[in-house]
Amino acid sequence: MSPANNLRARIAETSLLHIMAAHSPLSALLAEEAGFDGLWASGFELSALLGLPDMSLVSMTQHLDMLRAIAGRSTLPIVADIDTGYGNAINVIHAINEYERAGASAVVIEDKTFPKVSSLIAGGRQDLLRVEEFQGKIEAAVATRRDPDFLVIARTEALIAGLGEADALHRAEAYVEAGADMILIHSKKTDSSEIESFSRAWTGSVPLVIVPNAYPDLDGERVRALGNICMMIYGNYGIRAAATAMQQTFRRIRADGGVQNAHKDILPVEEIFRLQKMETVRAAEARFLC
Repeated sequence: MSPANNLRARIAETSLLHIMAAHSPLSALLAEEAGFDGLWASGFELSALLGLPDMSLVSMTQHLDMLRAIAGRSTLPIVADIDTGYGNAINVIHAINEYERAGASAVVIEDKTFPKVSSLIAGGRQDLLRVEEFQGKIEAAVATRRDPDFLVIARTEALIAGLGEADALHRAEAYVEAGADMILIHSKKTDSSEIESFSRAWTGSVPLVIVPNAYPDLDGERVRALGNICMMIYGNYGIRAAATAMQQTFRRIRADGGVQNAHKDILPVEEIFRLQKMETVRAAEARFLC
């Protein structure tokens, strides 16, 4: 079974996939152990890990390196966040070749101009491409993929840009005409009203994908009731959780002047050894080292 087959099979098995963002093999392993259906190879999380803003500063090479490392350690299907596709339709052709070869099961391409600015930042520049130009990107992606099961997901930022539901629906319909397998609809409202309204208005032939970062109260039960959303991506929770734990632990160690208190509230080093599969290494040593 190819990585893309794996994702398609999971979609067929369940009405709603839960996809957790990952920025490293370790975060991918933890997401897999927690029972998620797949991984979101997050551009935002990798940018944050590198201490950079999410503004197209991370290169495709850097992102691919992360994805390959994750694919080498996890069995979950990977949905790759490739922002605007690293340029125009010609860049998208190159990107699809590389991401499919690296082990991705799907890519998400958004209809912003390059370089992009993070969707949820207050007052950020949110300029969108012409519909026809983005259709060309989707057509290029679909024509390039080798595995017909490889998903090309078109992400419209029309609601993020304040263009309204009618424009978002028009763009989504145009992207489906260009061959998109799914539509990711994004919103920065702190309630789910825009997303639920779009879902009710959507009559397109492909399912929807959402990223409930700004509107966390929208849970799986309510999403299933809408009937046309097949994937929820938890887009920045991994890096935020990691940063929260490190911030609290580092501050506590500094305030205490040592680790005498902090060590009791963090994972024992043996748990890290388990995640690293040290027992497998020790077994190999016993078998092969003379």
